[in-house]
Amino acid sequence: MAHYLRRRSALAGPKWSYPRFLMLGFKPFDPLWLARETERIACSGDKRKYTAFYATGVYAGIATGYVVGCCLRCFFCWSGFERDFPEFFGRFYGPEEAMKCILAAARRYGVDKARISGGEPTLCREHLLGLLEAFQETDLRLFILETNGILLGADRSYVRALSRFERVHVRVSLKAGTPEGFTARTGAKPEAFELPFRAIEALLDEGVSFHVAAMTDPRLMPREERQQLLRRLEEIDPFLAANLEEEICDPYETTLVRMTAYGLDPAELFLAGLGRES
Repeated sequence: MAHYLRRRSALAGPKWSYPRFLMLGFKPFDPLWLARETERIACSGDKRKYTAFYATGVYAGIATGYVVGCCLRCFFCWSGFERDFPEFFGRFYGPEEAMKCILAAARRYGVDKARISGGEPTLCREHLLGLLEAFQETDLRLFILETNGILLGADRSYVRALSRFERVHVRVSLKAGTPEGFTARTGAKPEAFELPFRAIEALLDEGVSFHVAAMTDPRLMPREERQQLLRRLEEIDPFLAANLEEEICDPYETTLVRMTAYGLDPAELFLAGLGRES
């Protein structure tokens, strides 16, 4: 044990400050910093770590490349533990190789849409843009780019780069309706709350096809906060609020572990009713 503690002390610094799970008393982090730190692990040039390629039933069937790494630490997240420990999972794929694997999954399961999921797709920018280039050469109907909006909100040129691709639709997933709720659920500093909304504005300005989703599960988001989120979207464009995709939290194994680490009782939360006044 003494040897382990000495070794841990010697490693203290960037490696040990890398956020894993949110725990009681956590120190909020800068998600742009976490994005850079995660890219050191999950990206290598135009390559990115993947753990699997398969198809799933969401979006009425979609071929998926399962990637490693994220720049938020949502305690309700369903992704595998490669989100928290990216060092230990996956292998690197170049964009063309990854798209070949996604296309093979689409052929195998008879679907015509594609995405990458499991982590934050906008990490490893060079890889994503190369992947979308490769997608343009396929006969698949649509690529759905899921994102938390952090990196797109921080750099409008990224959105501009996405705007040149055809058959790409962006899904921006909001985590909160207030800065306080954002920090409490994601671990990120409250100043970063604005970034996903900036991403939405940029997507609108650049003419990119997109829609907005939000984790508005009433067990996680108070009713008034949901109303604030809707009002904020209405200020940008009433259509966005009227067509908001509202998410519900499910008890995935990883979600249960993360909630427990955060100090919540998952059994109590998931056995609670889902009723909400309109």
